[in-house]
Amino acid sequence: MKTLLNILIVFFFSFLAKAQSFSVGQKLKTVTGDYASFSVDNLDNIYLLSTSNQLKKLNSNGDSISVFNDIKKFGEATLVDVSNPVKIVLYYKGFSTIAVLDGMLNLKNTIDLRRKNIFNATAAALSYDGKIWLYDDMDNVLKKLDDEGNILFKTADFRQIFDKVLAPVKIFDQNQYVYLYDSMQGIYVFDYYGSYKNKIDITGWKNLHITGKYIYGAVGNALYRYNISTFKYDEWQVPATLQGVKQLFIKNNKLYALGKDGLDIYSLSFD
Repeated sequence: MKTLLNILIVFFFSFLAKAQSFSVGQKLKTVTGDYASFSVDNLDNIYLLSTSNQLKKLNSNGDSISVFNDIKKFGEATLVDVSNPVKIVLYYKGFSTIAVLDGMLNLKNTIDLRRKNIFNATAAALSYDGKIWLYDDMDNVLKKLDDEGNILFKTADFRQIFDKVLAPVKIFDQNQYVYLYDSMQGIYVFDYYGSYKNKIDITGWKNLHITGKYIYGAVGNALYRYNISTFKYDEWQVPATLQGVKQLFIKNNKLYALGKDGLDIYSLSFD
């Protein structure tokens, strides 16, 4: 794993960064269970993916809303995109299949990418207009698909643009830009027309997510936040009681921590 120095090495204006501390408040809720991962949407609904590949949706109070069990027939879900609470995207890399659910986790449709000659998409995400972005590793292009899997748009071959081959593991459609996160090389930023804008030199961050103007992630026992507008980094040491958990997530002044016994939700305040 790269050190913090490696992660921030090109942040040559680091003197702009303003240190900030945060404190974990009371535990608001515990959701017990054996979960592999979780996501939180803009309404604070929680989506829990169990180790048996069941997807469960809870409201902001932690009450169960719905469950999607058909997830099992597609194999192991490698991605759950909840950026739009009424259109949930699940990607099954092993089966090259995308499943689209409504807000109650009812299956709306599936896209067999193999029928569209897409056999190795490394990442996928919902676009701002309800379409689907994906990175086709065989063609080395970013593609936009409709609900039937038809290609609406694709970029030029990235091998003609960059001197290194990209391997994005996550895609985010935020702030009227598309962000491709290659954990070894950084975050590549494109506009909606596929034009390359810039690169953010963040590598090695786990559980990376983009919310508004911030990029969040974790490395070891530290949480990081990067301000896209001001280029400032914040670093916080994780309390000892939360070190070693599977997944940490900050959203709307709450800290979500997924451990072996379930998901704990804490209030969070910044100084």
